[in-house]
Amino acid sequence: MPQASHLAAPSATATGSGLTDTERATVDAALDGLRRGARTWRHLTLSQRARLCDRLHDTIAAGAEEWADAASRAKGLDPGHPSRGEEWLSGPYAALVATAAYARTLRTLARGASPLDDVALASAPGGRVRAHVFPGDLSDRLVLSGYTAEVWFTPGTTAADARRRAGLAQRDPQAPGGVGLVLGAGNITSIPVQDVFTELLAHNRVVLLKLNPLQDALLPILRQVLAPLIAGGYLRIVRGGGAVGAHLTAHSGIDHVHITGAAETFDAIVWGPPSGATTRRRREGRPKLKVPISAELGGVSPIIVVPGRWSAADLRFQAEHIATMRLHNAGHNCIAGQVVILSADWPQRNAFLKELRRALAAAPARPVWYPSGATSVASAAASFPHALRVGGERLLVELRPDDDATPMEQTEYFAPVLGVQTLAGDGQEFLDRAVAYANDRLAGSLGANLLIDPETERALGSGFEEAVAALRYGAIAINTWTGFVFLTPTLTWNAFPGGTLADIGSGTGVVHNALLLDDVERSIGRAPFRPFPRSLPTLLPGRAGIFSVLPKPPWFVGARTGASVSAGFTRFRARGGLRSIRAIGGLVPTFLRALRA
Repeated sequence: MPQASHLAAPSATATGSGLTDTERATVDAALDGLRRGARTWRHLTLSQRARLCDRLHDTIAAGAEEWADAASRAKGLDPGHPSRGEEWLSGPYAALVATAAYARTLRTLARGASPLDDVALASAPGGRVRAHVFPGDLSDRLVLSGYTAEVWFTPGTTAADARRRAGLAQRDPQAPGGVGLVLGAGNITSIPVQDVFTELLAHNRVVLLKLNPLQDALLPILRQVLAPLIAGGYLRIVRGGGAVGAHLTAHSGIDHVHITGAAETFDAIVWGPPSGATTRRRREGRPKLKVPISAELGGVSPIIVVPGRWSAADLRFQAEHIATMRLHNAGHNCIAGQVVILSADWPQRNAFLKELRRALAAAPARPVWYPSGATSVASAAASFPHALRVGGERLLVELRPDDDATPMEQTEYFAPVLGVQTLAGDGQEFLDRAVAYANDRLAGSLGANLLIDPETERALGSGFEEAVAALRYGAIAINTWTGFVFLTPTLTWNAFPGGTLADIGSGTGVVHNALLLDDVERSIGRAPFRPFPRSLPTLLPGRAGIFSVLPKPPWFVGARTGASVSAGFTRFRARGGLRSIRAIGGLVPTFLRALRA
């Protein structure tokens, strides 16, 4: 991600490293405070850490509206714009459910139990064990009716292993973890916050958070909502551009680095900027970075559409679903769906493509606000001159047999660019071919999406589950978007295991993971294929599918009441969920507004 800004308008002169005296003094003071805070952190009991999470929940709740408003303004979303709901869900909502989940895990560990003791474990293909971690309570069942999710462990990890190792660093909370540097993301406002939680609770590291310059406007709000961590000396937040980041990654006071961004930035941190010396270091396996690093770096996410017999309403709904996967946050997402994979033998393919074009064009207009966004759109247009422009700067690229598809397959456009690839086959043959294409041709391994109607899934039987297991992705969403996996704190967020310093792919390490699980491979979210009220027939005997009382989800780009519903769901979580009469009372009008989406 871009790292071009500065800590403040400095009055001092720049040093030889590119830092101003003011920047250097700010960074040094922050690290001094964190070294003291690390000693205090070691002496906090698990119960005290749980209460700290409770206090964080309260401060986040108090600042939620200001947070969502500031993020919306930063992205050019005017008051009343339906996409402002994205900033509620991907900002304060995500942080609220995370603090509540961590508090539950810490209290479970404090009484000597495993976070998995009350979680159903079952077998998964390939000698794996899965943990059914969502829904965790009745609040989950209400807000995301019909949604389920599970964490899959690495092959060979037994159920006993998973339960025994759950807790990570909180199994020994007094063990020193040092100081972690978080280089924050610039696109989604909860990412740096959740990365801070991961450093503290999964690894026992106090945290220096350097904001991406694109989130500088959030600094006062983040200091407000994270005040309990700052007051305790467990967190310091600084601003700055590339010079500050380079200084920090080389600083002797940093014990670990975590970055959310681009592979190019990761390589520059680990090996150095492109040069002859960097080439030699890579060839000799001598990284410039002297401490461990973890990273989430994105990729080209597939959307596999398994052919079936869909109604006209199914075609419209799932086309808007795909438009959402691409256009959420104006396409500036590491797991925005980028390549739709369709069957050439699907009789409804052309009808679906017509609905997809309509959905992309009909989505509310919004700025392409990320600095590289317009350039990415122009690059895609140059690579595919026949691309269709829809809704302004949005680009739909229906790949042709004579196209060189490499730019679409290997470039994460990070912009409203959507490709469509067509493969031969039907049923299991198509699904297996699509999985192989996603694994072998598309860059990265962060997130994959599958859309399949319940009748077709039932017909495929175990073949569908085997195909899911064959997908080499850290997050898989079935009839939902991987954004649901990102949003659910008890799930893990990671690239598929296997990234190395020399070949990092979509990254290495695990974040989120509020159950503090070890040896995880992937997380899988599942949702109903049809929303309410079209989900009602699933209640009849013998009918396939999942029932849901949720109508069009509020994060859909075409949800007319998305902003108010997202704000209502956030306030429900802020007020304590079903433990609060006030929260329950506020949920009723929120559901009524959802029905008008």
